[in-house]
Amino acid sequence: MNIDLAGRTNALETAAREAAGRLEQALLDDARAVVTRARERGGLSAEHTVVALAGATGSGKSSLFNAVAGTDLAGTGVRRPTTSHAMAAVWGAGAEPLLDWLDVPTRHEMPAGPVPEEPVPGRGGLFRRQRTPAGITTGLVLLDLPDHDSVVVEHRVRAERLVERADLLVWVVDPQKYADAALHERYLRPLAGRADVVVLALNQVDRLAPEDAAAMVADLERLVAADGLAGARVLPVSAVTGQGVDQLRGLLAEAAQRREAATTRLALDERAVAERLVAACGQAPPERAGERARAGLRAALEDAAGVPTVVDAVRTSARRDAHAATGWPVTRWLGRLRADPLRRLGLRPDEVRVPTDRTDLARTSLPAARPSVRAAAATAVRTYVGQVTDGAPDPWVLAARRRAQEGIDRLPDELDQAVAGTRLAAGRRPAWWRVVDVLQWLLLAALVVGLLWLGAAFALAYFQLPPLPTPVLTVGGAAWGGAGPGLDVPWPTVLVLGGVLLGVLLALVSRLFAAVGARRRASRVRRRLRESVARVADELVRGPVADELAALARCRAAARVAAS
Repeated sequence: MNIDLAGRTNALETAAREAAGRLEQALLDDARAVVTRARERGGLSAEHTVVALAGATGSGKSSLFNAVAGTDLAGTGVRRPTTSHAMAAVWGAGAEPLLDWLDVPTRHEMPAGPVPEEPVPGRGGLFRRQRTPAGITTGLVLLDLPDHDSVVVEHRVRAERLVERADLLVWVVDPQKYADAALHERYLRPLAGRADVVVLALNQVDRLAPEDAAAMVADLERLVAADGLAGARVLPVSAVTGQGVDQLRGLLAEAAQRREAATTRLALDERAVAERLVAACGQAPPERAGERARAGLRAALEDAAGVPTVVDAVRTSARRDAHAATGWPVTRWLGRLRADPLRRLGLRPDEVRVPTDRTDLARTSLPAARPSVRAAAATAVRTYVGQVTDGAPDPWVLAARRRAQEGIDRLPDELDQAVAGTRLAAGRRPAWWRVVDVLQWLLLAALVVGLLWLGAAFALAYFQLPPLPTPVLTVGGAAWGGAGPGLDVPWPTVLVLGGVLLGVLLALVSRLFAAVGARRRASRVRRRLRESVARVADELVRGPVADELAALARCRAAARVAAS
């Protein structure tokens, strides 16, 4: 089996890190524990395979341990519990750091190879047992664990800790308790998917008739398959008669020789917890989820920021400024009597002074958004979060909602600063304003000259003084290509009428062009304000939610690598 254990471990660690604060803490603790165990075991002897004999009180676990070891190492007897601390039989040197990590204080070094046989009394007569059995040469660490159902809590804790750390597990069961619910629910089912590193040894079959033993083995196979361990080996053994012991010993010797059990066990542990992470991550939300919600979010935040009010104020202010620059000088001062809407909002470009490094100091005088508008903005944020997280697991949805709620609380100030920091000025004044302004003053000057001329002529006539020379402008007649004498209009009158009529006409035409320019300026400002509001939405809503979804994607991808 080719297993990239380091890659799986790194992927599982990444998945647990990305899921921190989002998925259940118990699941994350399990993932981190497996990662830690894999790295610790990876730094210890790869030449040894740790096999743990686990079982309940009275299952004959210690007797089977002695039988496999070929000598009486573990004490047996009627008093329960017999085993309080784990005991190790070690074949091969260099296992001390591994045993320290396992916290197994009692160790027996076993000679490599068999020694002469000696008779050992057993129930039903004498049978031959090797003190150092054939088949086991080196690389095996055989553990006799405390009873997993011991009445002493410390014994159970030691047994469960070693069950987690063993490379290969041999569960020793007896005919009376092989179907015990506590065994299957608490110990075997959590090992689901690890059939390659689990062996069931049905001990004490010497007490059963052959047909009963076969039926019980079949029933045990059915039970462990229901526990998720289909394919796990079930061996009928007897520590008393030696039945099946050689087969079990050969299996352990083969595992020690292949040196794959440790990697397989850790890979299966990582796969099991990674599959739980994949299930907890759920399915990825649709890629186009939330497109409509983005439009609704933008519109709601624009209303909350007062963008329509500002745009209208910019349009009105632009027309006011244009009238002040291009209107008829005689009446343009009337426009100044109307308040500048931008100045009223505190957004007049020449009045907003925002340090480039302290935009947080900017404040406008925009009226506070109505409660209905604020509620609509908050609803739009929640709708957006709901749509973009559609299909995501509940923990990530809740995390995205928490992040979005933090943004909702900051929205009023951030939107106000965004509006205050947006450039509303048109840059420089249009050149045609200056041209029209010059023309208007020239026309006004002509009007004044005409009025003065007419006034002087009236005064001279009133005091019966010699009149001023007054040239005339002939309108119509032969001078204009027509028939008749035409109409002679004095030039002072022409100057007065021309100054008034042309000035008013120029002001009216300028007002039309100013309206077009005001609409264009308002359109540009609307675009800038939308960009500013979009940046606020990205910072307070879309960005945090996207971060959560990106963390979900990274967690899911890493968990899938670890579960592959």
